[in-house]
Amino acid sequence: MAVLERSALADSPLADLHAIASELGLDGFRRLRKDDLVDAILARQGGEEGESAPAPVDDEDVAERPRRRRGGRGRGPREEEAEEAPAAEARPRRERSGRERGPREERAPREPREERSPREPRPPREAAGERGPDKIVEGVVELMPNGSGFVRVAPPEPADGDVYISAAQIRRCELVAGDRVSGPVRPPRRSERYASLVRVDTINGAPADKGPEGARFDDLPAAFPGDRIELGAEDQTVKAIEWLTPIGRGSRVTIAGPARAGKSETLRRLAAALAEVDGLECTVVLTGVRPEEISEWGGGPLAPAAALSFAATADAQSQAVEHAIDNGKRVAARGGDAVVLLDTLDGLHPPAARKALAAARNIVDGGSLTVIATASAPLGGETTVVALDAELAGTGRFPAIDLLASGTLRPELLVGEAGAAAIAEARAEAAE
Repeated sequence: MAVLERSALADSPLADLHAIASELGLDGFRRLRKDDLVDAILARQGGEEGESAPAPVDDEDVAERPRRRRGGRGRGPREEEAEEAPAAEARPRRERSGRERGPREERAPREPREERSPREPRPPREAAGERGPDKIVEGVVELMPNGSGFVRVAPPEPADGDVYISAAQIRRCELVAGDRVSGPVRPPRRSERYASLVRVDTINGAPADKGPEGARFDDLPAAFPGDRIELGAEDQTVKAIEWLTPIGRGSRVTIAGPARAGKSETLRRLAAALAEVDGLECTVVLTGVRPEEISEWGGGPLAPAAALSFAATADAQSQAVEHAIDNGKRVAARGGDAVVLLDTLDGLHPPAARKALAAARNIVDGGSLTVIATASAPLGGETTVVALDAELAGTGRFPAIDLLASGTLRPELLVGEAGAAAIAEARAEAAE
C-alpha cells in the first residue's frame, strides 16, 4: 500500500479513511475523530515519525458513555451489521449529498423557538352559576313516527325556531298531536341538530304537573253519540252513509262485507271526506292490507300513521292499532274529537280487535273518540254498521250498501225524529 501524505488524508472522506484504517488493522478507528484518525493512519504506516498514534479508547469507557439515539433505546442487530458494512457502500450516499464534510464543524446554535402562547381554555357552555335565563318556547306539538316530536312555533309548517321533544317527554306528559305546550329550551349540543325542550311547563294553557284531567279514559262516563259528523261530500257512497247510516262523534262504526265488496274503497272515500271536517284529529292505520293499497293510501289526503301488509304478524298489527287508539284516547280525554280509521280488523287477534272498537265513545261533557274500521263481519257492540253488498259492488252499482243489514242505534239523536222516520221508511222500501 502506498504511503499517503497528511494533506491527502485530510482531504479524503471519512469513509475512505475508515477503509484505510481497516486495511491497516487499526483497532477502534470508528470511534476516532477525523484528525485523530489521520494521525493514527500516519503513525501506523510510518509516514510521520515522531507522531504517535492516539491512545486507543477503552471499550469499557465507551460503554460507560452510551451513545444517545433518537427513537430507540439501543442498537439492534441490524444497526450493528450496518456499522460493519464496507465503506464502498456508504460512498454513493455522500456523493449524492452534494458536498463532503471536512473535519467536524461546530454547528451554529439553533435560535430558540418563539414560545407560543398557550391556548385559552374554552369556557363551558353552561358553567355552574353562570347560566343565563332559559329561553321559553311555545307552540303546537307534531308527533313523529318514532315517538318523538317537535314544537312547531309557526304551525303547521316547519320553522327555524322549532324545538325537539324526546319520546320520553311525550310519554310522560301524554302529549298528542295538536297540543299547545310551553317550556324552557336548551341549545343543541355538538351531535344535535335542533334545540331541545328541557321540560314541559304548560299543556293547552294548564300546568303540566296536573296531568290529564279526570279519571282513566276507560272509566269516563259515555253517552250515545248526539253530534252528527256532517261530511258534505258529493260522493254518492259517502252521501248514502251520511243520511242512511249517520255517524256521530264517538260512534263505533264497522264497514262490513265479504271479500271484494269494496270495504277498503268505502273507507278511503270516508277518510277523504273526514279530512275536510274542522276540529277532527284523524288517524289512519292500515293492518293486513294489500301492498298496492298501501301505495294508494299514501297518495291520499290522509297519509297512514302505520301501514302493515297482510304479511305482518298479528302481534305487530295489534301493536300498531293500539298505539293509534291510545293517541286518540288522549285527545278525547282533553276535550278534543279524534277519529281513527282502521283497515282492517280481520288480521288482529280477536280480543285486540274488540278492544280497539270498544275504545270509541262520546264522553259526557268532554271529547270523543270515533273508530271506523273494516271487517268481514260486525264484531258486536257497534253503534253504526255499514254493510256492503258484494253483488251490487260486482256489477258496478253504487252505493253498494245493504240497507237492511245496515243501521245506526238511536238515529234520532243524530238526525232528529223526522230523519229517523225517513231512514225507517227507506229500510221498509228495501225490504219489499
